[in-house]
Amino acid sequence: MNVAKIGENAGLIWAALENGALALKALKKATKLKNEDLYLALGWLAREGKLTFAEGEADVTVALA
Repeated sequence: MNVAKIGENAGLIWAALENGALALKALKKATKLKNEDLYLALGWLAREGKLTFAEGEADVTVALA
């Protein structure tokens, strides 16, 4: 996995979250990313302080910061 691809995937996540927060399962479905690609891109955005996370009983919800 190269940095450019992680950045592209981060863009997919950003676009999916522009309409509001999503649970990880819904985010994966919306972006059609594999687990590894999803988590790498989430880490990229989280490191930049672009995301907030809320832990629910069944899943984690992600939103733009």
